Amino acid sequence: MLQDFARTYTPSVIPKLQHYTGERPLFDLYAVEEEIERALGRRVNLKSGGYLIIDQTEALVAIDVNTGRNKGQKDQDKLLTETNLEAAAEVARQLRLRNMGGLIVVDFIDMKHRKDQQAVYKAMLQHLKRDKAKTQVTQISPFGLMEMTRQRLNESLGTTIYEPCPYCKGHGQVKTPITMSVELQRRLSAVLGRLPENDRSVLVVVHPDVMQRLKTEDGEHLVALERKYGARLTFRTDPTYHRETFTLANAQSGEEIKN
Repeated sequence: MLQDFARTYTPSVIPKLQHYTGERPLFDLYAVEEEIERALGRRVNLKSGGYLIIDQTEALVAIDVNTGRNKGQKDQDKLLTETNLEAAAEVARQLRLRNMGGLIVVDFIDMKHRKDQQAVYKAMLQHLKRDKAKTQVTQISPFGLMEMTRQRLNESLGTTIYEPCPYCKGHGQVKTPITMSVELQRRLSAVLGRLPENDRSVLVVVHPDVMQRLKTEDGEHLVALERKYGARLTFRTDPTYHRETFTLANAQSGEEIKN
């Protein structure tokens, strides 16, 4: 089956195919899962102690170069240049490994001398020669930024393996409990002001994280709301709720109170 697949899509690898007969799974034997995790990680460590931070967005790929633990050398200019040279090699490798395309911006550590910037630029060009995808690279700007565009051959590794998180909708952040507490208090003020004076008993269902905030720091604010509107608030948690979701309902009938 694998030979048929290779014959159709990658005939050049057919001579390299070997039948594995060992008992230990190949992915376990060669730690493939761990390598995949490293290939998808946001942080990539360099041997010198520096590291890269890779952020892939809809618009571009941003790669930030940092010295990390690599700070003990007296000649700082040499240290920064060596770290950037190592980073250039790793950036070129990561582009191939993750199959990232489109606009890519690399934020190298600032170098004072133009000759050092040129050395890093030339090193990047040299490392990119191994890349089958066509890549155009600009000189390092006065702000230490190198821009490049890499041909999109197919989907990136991250896109192939991952899909947007249904919880945060792909943007990687959720509102804090204090933010949700403030939003809930504003909503309660609006709702209680509209309800009849003799029917202001409200059931509030929230995520446990938000409830913790309400029971501690913001408890006095809720008591103040009850006094202001002559209302009675009852709270209940639901761990299945999204943290950014809450429900207000009539405490007697259970009917949800809409906007």
